[in-house]
Amino acid sequence: MRMLMAGVVLSLLGFSGYLAGIAISYPGRSISLAAIMIGLTLVAIGRASAMEGSA
Repeated sequence: MRMLMAGVVLSLLGFSGYLAGIAISYPGRSISLAAIMIGLTLVAIGRASAMEGSA
């Protein structure tokens, strides 16, 4: 469950950073894309482990 929540938070932060990068160019804005990808991966892993635990 903790990994799922971390993934959701990281994805939301990455998405907000991406939207801010569209409006204002700032150094390091490409990191937001990596945060989105890592966050979505953590969400997938968190959901899979939660489903295994409930079976």
